[in-house]
Amino acid sequence: MSVSRILPVALLAAAFSLSPILFSVMPAHAAGGSDPAPAARPVDPNFTEGRKAIDAKNFSAAIPLFQAVVAKDAQNADAYNWLGYAYRNLGNYEQSFAQYAKALQIDPRHRGAHEYIGEAYLKTNQLEKAEEHLKRLDSLCVFGCAEYTELKTKIAAFKAGKPS
Repeated sequence: MSVSRILPVALLAAAFSLSPILFSVMPAHAAGGSDPAPAARPVDPNFTEGRKAIDAKNFSAAIPLFQAVVAKDAQNADAYNWLGYAYRNLGNYEQSFAQYAKALQIDPRHRGAHEYIGEAYLKTNQLEKAEEHLKRLDSLCVFGCAEYTELKTKIAAFKAGKPS
């Protein structure tokens, strides 16, 4: 295990060992007491329909839906990520890269955007850039994550001459 992974694990273990002490001195609401949680942001119906279009592989239909989302909420990294995904699946890599870049500008830790931009780089034969995003995912996914595993698998297939 690399040093970059050992330190966060050690810190987490220390935090867990202190948790009984911390929770005993915290106010009831901070430890999960009776105070209600803050209200969740309402989901934009265009976002919901855009995800349905993505799931149905109707990427052309997804684009205007996610464009409507970002027109109302220019800080929605998830919507920009899905826009990038739709453009990539339509073969429009220029727009795809632009949308992923916006998602990552808003949220530099967006695991989905790192995975998908890495896949776009593979589609455009830019292995080194894909590997940069794999390294970023490795640092974001302390205990591993699906995005890291997926991009790592696709990079291995690319290197083996079997791009997906």
